[in-house]
Amino acid sequence: MSWINLVEVHYRTIRDHGRQEADQVLAALRPLVTESLPGIAAMRSASTLMAEHPIALADCFAIALAAEERAALLTGDPEIIDRTDQLPCKVVDLRAGR
Repeated sequence: MSWINLVEVHYRTIRDHGRQEADQVLAALRPLVTESLPGIAAMRSASTLMAEHPIALADCFAIALAAEERAALLTGDPEIIDRTDQLPCKVVDLRAGR
């Protein structure tokens, strides 16, 4: 998981549930994932994705990392799911009932 996406999880949890809950979520999540600090190649991949598709920057980093790792990207984000045939990684739709 990209550090950028961990930041996104943390700030969204702060907004919805407060800082204490966000810190607890982050502490629980970190042992379950391997954090990746994006390098130059990931930055180039993310910027290319962003230039070619109307996808949020943090999502572009998630897609770039999944492609680099040859992994599936697990998401419920329609912004990504609607473009699965245009992306360099497999995308798994996590939305309920789909």
